This record gives sequence, C-alpha cells and structure tokens, in this order.
Amino acid sequence: MGKGGRVLHLTRRGRIVVGITAAGLVSAVVLPLTLGGGSTPTAAVVAPSPAAATTAPPPTSPAPGTGTSPTQRPAPTPSPTAPQHSLTDPTSIWVVVNKARPLDPRTYVPPDLTSVGDGQYLRAPAAAALLSLFASAAADGLSIHADSGYRSYTYQVSVHDNVVASLGQSEADIGSARPGYSEHQTGWAVDVGGDGCEIATCFGTTPDGRWVAANAYRYGFIVRYPQGLQGITGYEYEPWHIRYVGVQLATAMHATGVQTLEQWFHLPAAPAYLRSS
Repeated sequence: MGKGGRVLHLTRRGRIVVGITAAGLVSAVVLPLTLGGGSTPTAAVVAPSPAAATTAPPPTSPAPGTGTSPTQRPAPTPSPTAPQHSLTDPTSIWVVVNKARPLDPRTYVPPDLTSVGDGQYLRAPAAAALLSLFASAAADGLSIHADSGYRSYTYQVSVHDNVVASLGQSEADIGSARPGYSEHQTGWAVDVGGDGCEIATCFGTTPDGRWVAANAYRYGFIVRYPQGLQGITGYEYEPWHIRYVGVQLATAMHATGVQTLEQWFHLPAAPAYLRSS
C-alpha cells in the first residue's frame, strides 16, 4: 500500500497490480511468477560477532498500544545465554533484510526450496511450518493459502522496474522492494491470503487474517510489517506478509510485544534506501 491511495497487489498467479484508488484509476502489469535459477549455496547457521548484536533477548520494551512512539521505545535487553544465528548470512533464519540491509550476494538463491502449494516455494523448514499452520487453520474452519513465496532476484527486477515505470522511483520504493532487498528472495517470507482478500490490508480484518495475527508465532512466523511501524521497517502495514524466524524467537517476540526484527536486534530503523543502494 503506497501513499496517495496507491495499492500494490501481487496475485497468486504472480501478477502485480498497481491501482490508484483515489482517482479510481487502475493500471496492471502482468508478470509470470517463476522459480529463480542459479547456484544454491550450502545452508548454514553462523554465530555472529558481538558487534552484530545478534543475541535473542527477553526484551524489556513495552507492548504495542501503550502509547509509546516506536522510535522512543526502549531497546530490548540481550540475554547472554540465548542461542545465536547470523543476521547477515542469507541462509540464516534470523537474517535481517530491509532497505538498509541488502542480501549478500544480492543475487542469492536459497537451497532446499520446497512447495507450499499454489505454485509457491519456501525454504524447507519454513515450508513445513507453513503447511502445519494451514492445517491448524483448516481445523478451525478457515482456508488460508500462499499467495507469494520465494521470488528470485530476476523476478524482483521485473516487478520493481514495472512499478517504477508506473509510479516513479520514490513511490515504487514505498511498497515494492528493490531486487536484492526483498525478504521473499530469502525463501523465509510468504504472503498469505484468505476470505477473498489477497495481499491487501483488508486481510487483517478477516477471520483468516485475525487468526494469522494471533497464531502465526506458534509455527515460527511473525507479521513482518506491523501497523504504525513504517518508520522502522520501511514498509506500510502488511498483515499478509509473514516471515519465518523459528518458534523460539517468534514466541519470545509475541510474549514481549516487540514487533520488529529491527527493534529486537537493536538495529537502526530502515525507513528508506541509502543513497548508495
């Protein structure tokens, strides 16, 4: 969702639709969603250096909704006994990708991509977790599905270039990640939908969207771009975009009310791309 009523949609068939709702105008770009090729680096979990601030803490920051500004919220307190995973290795379940932290290499292709249905793929651990999430939701009478999982660097180039052509660079950057900066390229992130609302803020108001918000952590996922925290994550509220970080971290974040990876890991906010990006 961009400023001025502009809406960005990536449908289950890989189409990205740019609508200018305030003017009632809609322009669409149709792109096939294909699995990226290239080399597949070996999966690894790397212990970071102390400077990387990568420990998983039991934070002391207040829960959302307390009235504290996101930029003023106290940083979490690290726990020296917590397990560590790299925040920079793209194979790590804790890799942090945002507008200030591109993938290295930017053309990275994840290993062990596994189908989650509807032509979408995730890293194997995330895929297994997502299928468990779908099964639990189905047991509760809901039907949640994957709209967009892994996206290759090449596919993201096409997506972003077409959005730039429609909206201009600055507007495109609000809702469309530049290639090499997309969480989808890690294979750890997926857009989910249900109740007839696909990749739109209405998903957060549906029974399916409310179930995801309340239960995703049980399966190792977080809602990556929470409402009201665009100044930290760089993206407007996306209730459909969930990110696999593992049950341990997702549960700790849920219990403490720390909503973003930037806050949890003491990382700088990333509201916009750096000039050198």
